[in-house]
This record gives sequence, structure tokens and C-alpha cells, in this order.
Amino acid sequence: MTIIDTPFKNVFLLKATLHKDKRGGFMEHHNHKNFKASTGHDIQFCQDNLTYSKRGVLRGLHYQLPPYSQSKLVSVIQGEVLDVVVDIRKGSPTFGQHFSQLLNDKNQLQLFISRGFAHGFITLSETSIFTYKVDQYYNPESEGSIAPDDPFLNIDWKLDKKNWILSDKDRQHPYIEKARLFDFKEDLYA
Repeated sequence: MTIIDTPFKNVFLLKATLHKDKRGGFMEHHNHKNFKASTGHDIQFCQDNLTYSKRGVLRGLHYQLPPYSQSKLVSVIQGEVLDVVVDIRKGSPTFGQHFSQLLNDKNQLQLFISRGFAHGFITLSETSIFTYKVDQYYNPESEGSIAPDDPFLNIDWKLDKKNWILSDKDRQHPYIEKARLFDFKEDLYA
């Protein structure tokens, strides 16, 4: 497994080793021991989720607040998405900044998203199958969200807003200035 840094500490890309032969290919999608050895994080994922989306579906920007905050390990099994992570830790040197990455079935990248970051993605291919592991169960009272079109964030979602497909719930997200956010802690895993 190769670890690729991003602009944020505790948010990084992972590239698994693909073993190919005449039959096709094999790779370990997740191995806890290797993940811990490579990243230093002893994350115990408790739930795997799959989403099926068509082109233009934008899900996000979502997060869970303490004590139910979640780390996520996300990837694409089929298709292509633009994945976006936003630092929502008040007082952080990178507060309000975002990082985006194309994830698809060809590059087979995974993205680890630490607690303290909002997450969203938009499907750029005709369809996508997106998978994510979380280390904490969903708690509705701890749910947080930010509008994906927040002008302060200025995210380029690669598709014109008129082509976005949002849930009714995602249409109601506040801008970051009105959202419930994290307080900055240097080490979210201490």
C-alpha cells in the first residue's frame, strides 16, 4: 500500500497493490494491520456503506460532530466521482480550505478522511458505485452539513450547478458561517 499526502494532516490517499494475471486482478481493499502500520492510525471501522448514483448526483457536504464524529475510508468501485474534503475545525490553520480528488474504478485510489472534515462527492460518470467505511455509527443529533455551493468554500464541482441532483435534505444545508463545526484539536486521535 502506498500513502499519498494531501494538503491536510490526517487526510490522505491510499493506493493498494494490484496483482494481475491472465485471470484478471486481485488487491486487498482494506487490511487493518497494513493500514495501521502504514498510517499510524488504529482505526476500527464498524460499518461499510455503498451508494449508487447517476451523473450529477451530489452528496454532501456531510459530517458527524463529537462524540459521534466519524473517520471515513472512501473509494469508487464503478464509475468516477469528484471527492471533496473541507476542513471544518474552527481555529485550524487550514479552516475552510478544501481538497478534491478524482476517484474512479481505474485509478483505484482510496481516500482516508479524518474526524473534523466535511465530505461530499459528485458523480461525473453516467453511474457510480461509491463505498465508504466509517468508524462510528450514524447519530442523527450529531449530524452536520454545509451547502456545497457555499461561496466562501468556492468548490469547483466540475459540473454546472444546473446539472446537480441533490436530495431535499442536501438542498437545505447552511453555509459554513452558520453551520455547527468542530473546535480545532491538533491530534484528533489523542
